[in-house]
Amino acid sequence: MTDGEQQEALVKRAEDEREDIFRRYELGLDPSNVVDSWENPTFEIYHRTDKYGFLHDSRLPSTRDAQEVHRNKIEMERDKKWMKMLNQWPPPQDKLHKRVYKGIPDRVRMVAWNKLLDIQQSINNNAGVYLRMLQLARKYSTETRQIDADVNRQFRDNLAFRERYSVKQCSLFNVLNAYSIYNSELGYCQGMACVAGVLLLYLHEEEAFWALNTLITDQKYGMHGLFIEGFPKLTRFIDHHDRIMSKIMRKLHKHFTKHNVDALLYAIKWFFVVFVERVPFSLSLRVWDIFMLDGDRVILSMAITILYLHKDELLRLKDMDAIIEYLQVRLHKNFGYSDDDAIQALERVMKKLKDLKLDVPPPAKSNEFPTRKLGDFVEADMEKKIGRRRNDYTDAEKQVITDVISRQEQNAIDVQSTVSYETSECATGTSVASHGSSETMSLEDNNIHLRTANMLQNTPQREMLLGT
Repeated sequence: MTDGEQQEALVKRAEDEREDIFRRYELGLDPSNVVDSWENPTFEIYHRTDKYGFLHDSRLPSTRDAQEVHRNKIEMERDKKWMKMLNQWPPPQDKLHKRVYKGIPDRVRMVAWNKLLDIQQSINNNAGVYLRMLQLARKYSTETRQIDADVNRQFRDNLAFRERYSVKQCSLFNVLNAYSIYNSELGYCQGMACVAGVLLLYLHEEEAFWALNTLITDQKYGMHGLFIEGFPKLTRFIDHHDRIMSKIMRKLHKHFTKHNVDALLYAIKWFFVVFVERVPFSLSLRVWDIFMLDGDRVILSMAITILYLHKDELLRLKDMDAIIEYLQVRLHKNFGYSDDDAIQALERVMKKLKDLKLDVPPPAKSNEFPTRKLGDFVEADMEKKIGRRRNDYTDAEKQVITDVISRQEQNAIDVQSTVSYETSECATGTSVASHGSSETMSLEDNNIHLRTANMLQNTPQREMLLGT
């Protein structure tokens, strides 16, 4: 078989595989669409389902406590106020700001998100585009296999996504495939599945597609720069995050540097998916509401808020693994503060950062936004068509590694050259007047290189970072 014939055979195999995957999503829950038993988690009677559809291993409470009754009463009152405001859109900006920060009632979140992202206008301006992108994806998408795998991993503890080929799983598959064609420069990155999944909990399929596009391409949100190869916005935001830490949380910044806790290790999911699966879902929704209103500066402020609220416990943890486990796992299970208290702290942090002129990072470069015209079909090259994976890093990926190492080195220099005390209203009030005389700030350069390369090659962080 000649090289040309071999390539044709590989392309044909990839096309057949893509068509088979699309066909199964098209069948959905049809009984003829047989799935392996491991693909459908069991639902057991002791599972409790919260109001967002997430399952918990505990029995349903037999009665409602007084606090829950009070919360429900307040939310019903907010429902009425929001419905009135949504019917008189747009409201005065100060009124909208106040209401969003108090929390969008879950029953009106679908309509509120539609308004905040101006989704209906996007649909009206692009009639028929979504369907055409989906049709092109079925014929040409090179991302289908990866999207299929990720769809079946997304929100498996939520009733809407739990069953294989459920309505929401099919919608997520369609949205991601269609978007990989619509924004051909970006294609697909794994973090996008979580973003689209959250949108689909409240929006219909085409609405979620245009909402995703707004979050990715609108300069107010600019998520394109997070997902594009090289992750330029992630680098820019982490650099600014470190700058804020060095200014107003110096003690914690020094503690993290001492234990080699680079922000990249804990902030990836904070920035990529706006804190979903890193804080309780109810709180992440509150942050999403504010993010849609005020844009990406909210993400930086919320990151600082989390560290500020938990700095005492973080300072007690004495190794990198314990710190990362606390930030990535424990806070998701038990944040330690009510949603209202956390959002009030966020408002205070945002005000403080604004006073210090630290609320906005340096401006984005052009590579954080699409350069190709959206919606123009671009046929993939042969390597992508046949699904061949590359084994080496691109220049952009190598730059990520270099940036991590440089940032660690600069952090150590900064920590050694500044007095270790915290100066902002965000601090606890305790301070240290001088450097610890016996502490040595060694970076262990070789270990950093190895940890960074290992993170990008072999761990879940690489999947989130590189979309492999």
